[in-house]
Amino acid sequence: MSLPILFLAVVCLAYANGANDNFKGVATLFGSGTTSFKWAVVWATITTFAGSLTAVVLASQLLKNFSGRGLISDDLVGNMQYVSAVAAGAGLTVLIATLIGMPISTTHGLIGALVGAGWAAGSDINFPKLASDFFLPLLISPLLAVVATCILYPTFRFVRNRLGITESTCLCVGREVVEALPACCSETIALERVEQLTATTGTAVTCQKRYQGKVVGIEAAQVLDCLHFVSAGIVSFARGLNDTPKIAALLLLAPQFGGFGSMAFVGILIALGGVLSARRIAETMSKKITPMNPGQGFTANLITGLIVVGASRLGMPVSTTHVSCGSIFGIGTITRKGDLKTIGNILSAWVTTLPMGAALGAASFLLLRGLH
Repeated sequence: MSLPILFLAVVCLAYANGANDNFKGVATLFGSGTTSFKWAVVWATITTFAGSLTAVVLASQLLKNFSGRGLISDDLVGNMQYVSAVAAGAGLTVLIATLIGMPISTTHGLIGALVGAGWAAGSDINFPKLASDFFLPLLISPLLAVVATCILYPTFRFVRNRLGITESTCLCVGREVVEALPACCSETIALERVEQLTATTGTAVTCQKRYQGKVVGIEAAQVLDCLHFVSAGIVSFARGLNDTPKIAALLLLAPQFGGFGSMAFVGILIALGGVLSARRIAETMSKKITPMNPGQGFTANLITGLIVVGASRLGMPVSTTHVSCGSIFGIGTITRKGDLKTIGNILSAWVTTLPMGAALGAASFLLLRGLH
């Protein structure tokens, strides 16, 4: 009975992770108008799954960290009820956030569930390890992303100007059909359709800013779009690399899977969640935090990818959500176009993620123990 419950809990968690996290790597592609929602999802799915498979080689330390060993009592690490409760608590936390369109950290949900289920089981909690190995990286990484963006984007803009690459905005000139009241017929109220010459500046709705100029003989806009896709792929790859081991660690109690089997299974579920249920998170990340042009989106993605890949290699459980949002917050800070209400809502969701994960993890453990 315990193994099927663990299996279903991990399925729920991995699917919810994909729905909430997959689009974060390509949010700037969609938000800046570089590509459509459909192709952004396709690119996110391919690169995230590649990161999930690569995690077998590069992220073994994360696999060990999220087994709970050293954080709670050793006798709980191999307890099927405890691990199932952790997966269920974290999965429900991420699923609820996804349904309301809030991008939260699966890492926070997992940590909360690890602690909450451990508390419900009567275990001692290693708070020094919790602070140093989990809280510190999660706190520093988004701040680092904001600072790095505020430094790097002005640098990129300076280099662009020095290279003679300028921004362009579309100007629409043509004949517009309007309705007017005929001057000769004051007694009638019928309107006639007439044409008049118009000239209007495009808006963010009708067109996107593009770059004019060449880099080594190639159009700057084409070079930037390619770099933007590469940077988005790096972020998605890094997310798969960083998140997959955290979830796969919960399956280590099932000998049928093993290390590679756990990673591959979780990677497939994450991909499905991103393809089928990422739309609400996509709208929040791409449209509601701040407007972006391709250059700003590229900068945010580059910083996110570098931080998350580096953290994964060091075994530090940073949140791709926090780093990605931190980079976009940095863009909104520089341009002064960030939506403070949306940013406030996201920060509030971050604050409540850990206690919600702990509460749901504890409730799941008590429920499973009662059923047993």
